[in-house]
Order: sequence, then structure tokens, then C-alpha cells
Amino acid sequence: MAIPTNIKTLLSGEVVEWARIEFKETWNAEASLKSVCAFANDLDNWGGGYIIIGVEENEGQPIHPLKGVPVDKIDACQKNILAKCKLIRPAYMPIVEVVDYENKKFIVLWCPGGDSRPYSAPKTMAKDNKERIHYIRKMSNTVEPSDDEEKDLFNLANRIPFDDRVNHQAEISDLNITLIQNYLKEVKSSLYEKSKTGDFVEVCSDMNIISNLPEYTKPKNVGLMFFSMEPDKFFPYTQIDVVQFPEGLGGNHIIEQTFKGPIQQQLRDALQYIRNTIITEKVVKHPDRAEADRFFNYPFAAIEEALSNAVYHRAYDEREPIEVRVENDRIEILSFPGPDRSVTMEGLKSYRVSNRRYRNRRIGDFLKELHLTEGRNTGFKKILDALEANGSPKPEFETDEARSYFITRLFVHEGFWNTKHEDENASTPNSTPSTPNSTPSHTLLEDLQGLSLREQILVLIKRNPSISKKKMTEILGVSMYALKKELAMMSEEHVAEFVGYSRSGKWVVY
Repeated sequence: MAIPTNIKTLLSGEVVEWARIEFKETWNAEASLKSVCAFANDLDNWGGGYIIIGVEENEGQPIHPLKGVPVDKIDACQKNILAKCKLIRPAYMPIVEVVDYENKKFIVLWCPGGDSRPYSAPKTMAKDNKERIHYIRKMSNTVEPSDDEEKDLFNLANRIPFDDRVNHQAEISDLNITLIQNYLKEVKSSLYEKSKTGDFVEVCSDMNIISNLPEYTKPKNVGLMFFSMEPDKFFPYTQIDVVQFPEGLGGNHIIEQTFKGPIQQQLRDALQYIRNTIITEKVVKHPDRAEADRFFNYPFAAIEEALSNAVYHRAYDEREPIEVRVENDRIEILSFPGPDRSVTMEGLKSYRVSNRRYRNRRIGDFLKELHLTEGRNTGFKKILDALEANGSPKPEFETDEARSYFITRLFVHEGFWNTKHEDENASTPNSTPSTPNSTPSHTLLEDLQGLSLREQILVLIKRNPSISKKKMTEILGVSMYALKKELAMMSEEHVAEFVGYSRSGKWVVY
């Protein structure tokens, strides 16, 4: 059985994070078995990990030149791995492959997160040892869990991540061999050659995208998401909607494009569409110097990372699409639900996020192999770096206390906003000055400072009972989704509501 990636990729650390890889010069049963057990427990849903035997390491990094495993020791080493892994309870066996690299032999153990967590391994290899430990990974270390961590591990026992579950409504024929081969070829997996001549079910089993029971062969959800031509047949609204509002939210003209298909393909298609139809570069020449200023309305790298994160972290058991809303001054990427509770509201505001547990560990592995997303907790930094390099305003990340949604909000470069603003406000013979209702006054903005969203809404509707929802979003700088959600709760709680028709009605505060 082959591993789903290649040793060159593992040694680079660019796709699979260093924390998920252990390098061993030789097979040390006592130490290595603990790591196999820890990867199988996969407490944080990283997707397990890899152990590479034949590589000396220094502070977690491989030392070159690589040593390799002597050919005459390969067989004995494999037999010992098999014997010692049988000591893990419940039964768990990593995928072991002998690979050739740089004219040397290496043994690679792929240890995906197990289906029967929690797993335990002997504390020592002594014959009289009876103590077993549920080892876990902390960063790049294998450790004994604390009491709270052990409780978390047992709580996870009956919660297999959705993307790793068997789909009982699908058949093996729903997996497309061409999509699988294209993926294996792109990531340079040794399984590619096998896929051309070998048994289809065996290849799918090697990739861990089907159930392991020979008498009941069914695809896993992650397999259907990546390698089914119509994943939305099994996961309704698995799609990306790109919606443009060229006349603003209140305008009559809306351009909508929907992207379906395997999730890696819909992501690539949506990004290409955004690059071709929305991204614009501006060149500003200066009379006093030769160099011109170049910048984009939105840096593509920031959109790419934000949308990839939405595909990675959305819940595929919720019937909600990913929505990319393109307005004149911003792009909002909305997905459901919100982040894990370990991501705090304060962390979002300060751009300091450390997500402890990942929702879709298998999806993340496939996306990283395809270089569509990067390692742990790097998304925010990549977005911030791209915006800063382009001279764009800082982004906003929004969720609610219930973590029911997540919005990434990117603002247009001021070089584009200024041009549009000047065109719209140019003086004409019939122009009239702005009224207090059309532009928020400095006093109003001061009054809104430090208030909750509900308190801000109450201030606005008390000052102007006829104010529109669109105007509220512009003044408060929140999404229409967040505003409508708060207004609905205010109506249910009999705090305030809109009475009458849209043009002649007004807001009433109780």
C-alpha cells in the first residue's frame, strides 16, 4: 500500500507541516510507537502525521545529506514495525511504504487519524509493564495528555469529522477515476502509476477515500467532494456564488455566477473568474519621476487565501453556499458556520488567531497537497501581507457569539475609491449639497463610538425613523446579513421594528 504523497514533498515541509512529521535515523520501537499512537488519536484533527525512518534531524528539520536505511535492514525493520504496532489498542496499523530517494532507501509510515479513537500504547517496552497511555501530539512533540486533554480525546471518540465519514447513500461508482488520476499526477504520488493499471478499489483504499470493510465498500465524504463530478448531489449547495452589485446593494442590476463541481475545481474556477472580471490594475504616472505607481483594486493573493480558507473551513453538512459579494467599495466572503470557539472575538479584531481544532482535516490535507491553501494558522498573515504590499486598507473578520457565520471583508484600494468618489460628487449646475441624512455627521459618528450594534441601530432609527437598511450598513460598516440578523432579533424581542410599506413606512422603537 502506498502513501498519498511523495517523500520529496514531505522533506520540504511546504505542504505537510513540520509538526505532523517525525524524522527517525533508525526505528526505535518505544519512542516511535508513542508517536504512531499520538498521530492516530489526532486530538486537534490535523489529519494524523508521518514518520520517516532513515533521516537524521536537528530541531525538527532533516539533516542533509540524508542517511537512508541500509538495504539489509529493511525487512527486519518492517517486521518489527508490524509486531510493535499490534500493541496499540484498539487495533490500529499505519500505512508503511519503502521508498527510493536520492539513491537511498527510506521507510515512511503514514499515520492518519483513526476511526476508533482513543488509542493507547504501552508506556515502556518492559515485559512487566502494564501501564498504557493515550499519547497525543502537542505542536511537534508526542506527550502524555493532561486530564482535560484526555477528556477531550474521549469526547471525540464518537465524533468522526464529517469529511472523514462514510457516505451510505453513495456508491463506489460515484468516484471518478479521471479526477483521481489527475490529482495523483498533480501531487506526484507514487499511486499514479498504480491507478493506471491497478485495481480501482485498491487505489481508493490506499488514498483512504472509501470505507475499509471489504464487505461494505462505500465512499467517504471527502472522496465525493474531490472526486465526484456532482458533489452537490450528496451535499446540497456545495457551491461558490459570486454576486456583483455594480449599482450598489439597492440597485436593480445584479450579476451572479455560480460554480459547482469537485470542490478544488470550483475553487479554481471561481478564482479565475474573479481574476478575469473583478481584479483591475491602475497605473499612476508622475511628471517629476520616471517610476509610476502600480496597484490593484484588490490584491489577488488576499482573495485567493480568503476564499480557499472558506472552502477549507465551511461545514458541508449545512445547506448554505459560499457567497462572494462584490460591492463598489468592498468584497465580502461569507461562509457558514463561524470559526471554532478557540478563536476569540478579540483575536479576530487584532488579527491574532490560533485555531486549536480544525473542522475538515481531510479536506485540508487535499487542498494543501494541491497548493490551494497553506499550513496551520497562516491564512490571516498571508491576507494581511498581500493587502499591505498593495497599499490596501486592513481587512475585517466578522462572526457572532454563536459562531453561526464568518465574513472576510476586503476593502477597495483608496486609489480606486477616490476616482469614483470624485466622479460621483463632481459639481454640476443642478447639484445640491449633501444633507445630514445622506452623509453621517462627525457628531453622529462620535455618538456611535463604543456602542453595541443594537445600540447603534437604535441611535440611527431614533434620529431618522425612515432610514433604510442600506444606509444603516453604510454608516455602521456592517454587512447586510449581520444587520438583518440583529433587526430580526430586535423585532422578536419587541425592541423595535419597521412598520408599513418600504417607501412610506418607518421604524418604531417600543
